Amino acid sequence: MPTVLYDGPFAFIFFSSDTGEPPHIHVKRDESIAKYWLQTVRLAKNRGFAPHDLRRIQRTVVKHRETLPRAWHEYFGA
Repeated sequence: MPTVLYDGPFAFIFFSSDTGEPPHIHVKRDESIAKYWLQTVRLAKNRGFAPHDLRRIQRTVVKHRETLPRAWHEYFGA
């Protein structure tokens, strides 16, 4: 479970079992987790985050929309 980025209390991670899926990032804090697609940044799943957290997370994903997919391809291969 490589951590790609930290932003405040949020850890942006990949799961090694995600190979074969389109590029995405999981965001975790405590017991909450969300999944964002990276090609067109959008929320795929949410378990436990409040709407204001999701907005902050999405802004961070958009801010790093070039580096996160690059990290995905470096980890999983092109």
